[in-house]
Amino acid sequence: MPRKRSIKARCPICKKEVKKSDSEFPFCSERCRIVDLGKWASGAYVISSPVQDTSEDAPEDDKSKQNR
Repeated sequence: MPRKRSIKARCPICKKEVKKSDSEFPFCSERCRIVDLGKWASGAYVISSPVQDTSEDAPEDDKSKQNR
């Protein structure tokens, strides 16, 4: 019979090993969860490059069709 695999990861805050079945997953504790929330709230996590919206191309196409 195949063994059931348990996914193990590391807590993003303190790097302790955490099982997927743990109640605080992906964190190891409520403390690490609160620390992470504080980082989000303070703006410590940012997207490094601006996201480009591909839908901006569509209005330009409509304008060029109207000028014909």
